[in-house]
Amino acid sequence: MTKFEAAVIGAGPTGLAAALALAHVGIEVAVVAPAIGVAAGVRPCGSDPRLAPADQRTTALMAPSVNLMKNLGVLGSDPSCRRHAAGMGLTPHLTPIAAVRIADDRGGLMRAPEVLFRASELGLDSFGANIANPVLLAALRSAAERAPRLAWVETASVKGIAPGASCVRLELAEGGFVEAALAVAADGRNSIGPAAAGIKVDAWSYPQAAIVTSFGHSRPHDGIVNELHRHAGPLTTVPLPGRRSGLVWAEEPGTADRLAGLPDTAFAAELEERLQGVLGAVADVAPRALHRLGGLRAERMAAARIALVGEAAHVVAPIGAQGLNLGLRDAAALADCVAEARAGRQDIGSPGALAAYERARAADVLGRSVSIDLLNRSLLTDLLPVDMLRGLAAHLVVNFAPLRRLLMREGMGLAGHLPSLMRR
Repeated sequence: MTKFEAAVIGAGPTGLAAALALAHVGIEVAVVAPAIGVAAGVRPCGSDPRLAPADQRTTALMAPSVNLMKNLGVLGSDPSCRRHAAGMGLTPHLTPIAAVRIADDRGGLMRAPEVLFRASELGLDSFGANIANPVLLAALRSAAERAPRLAWVETASVKGIAPGASCVRLELAEGGFVEAALAVAADGRNSIGPAAAGIKVDAWSYPQAAIVTSFGHSRPHDGIVNELHRHAGPLTTVPLPGRRSGLVWAEEPGTADRLAGLPDTAFAAELEERLQGVLGAVADVAPRALHRLGGLRAERMAAARIALVGEAAHVVAPIGAQGLNLGLRDAAALADCVAEARAGRQDIGSPGALAAYERARAADVLGRSVSIDLLNRSLLTDLLPVDMLRGLAAHLVVNFAPLRRLLMREGMGLAGHLPSLMRR
């Protein structure tokens, strides 16, 4: 039996951010997740940062998420780890996002005007920065390796979660248990955390699949995200270093399968046509991954000594770079609630501490997941009233600067209360 104050199930970006945030506020925390090329046991976190090369995704970290990474030492801002972070050479992998362009490419009768959101309108140099997921995950693992109060319990899986009056017990696939005052379910949309906590989860699917890759192009991207709203869903390009961009291209599943299976040159030609020359000639396409799209929302964020973070609590369509940023806000808010409970000499897994986390996150998660779901569904319909509403909204955004600035702040997660670790 191994005991910790908190146990984080899952070692993806959200899980590692949650573990680092909890360790930052003084909690003895374990990451409970599969081993990476080492023998089983308990050891300091992150000694082998190797990653699956198949992950072609990138993450557009909004400014609060960039602040979180800096405050946790992932991007090297923490004075105690500047030397190590500088050695990782992360800066060349971060591409500032100066603007977001949204264009109506549905071909309907009521074409909405193009909208360009510029960070300079808010007095900012950028909305945040884009980074390849494998690079971000390696940086998180490296930070975890150096973090005090953070250990790794290696297991193929967590077979069961049993909440009790004074602790929660995790049953490991290899046998044995981990006990903690608080369990953090950060193991994705198939997490067993919600069921163990007695939390209902609503899940749904979209008639869409997303092609994810990166590509080279002849014209500079100028730090601009391009989001084309098409009948099959959004086609989004996100700037990468040099003349490269990340791609998330939603299509009807059969079409997505066909496109993903094309030779590189044929795929590049199809993409270049869809982009209508925005980035010039397309070439040097990276391997493609295909993801079926769906959504998920837990009716509560926490119960029975179990807190849900990231995709264990919510999954949204790939619109507006909200997915991982939403999960990172979960992690930072949970750290605040745990720190407050600790300062008040409360049990960090108590109903009071979990209720504080629910209050901190429920409205943000509900509002963003509902709005993204509605926007995605609106792209899939041919109803004229929906086209008219979308066009009217775009006209208001283009012509009414206060509304445009409000939407930019909302999209960045700057509206409302920011968790402590997401502030400068």
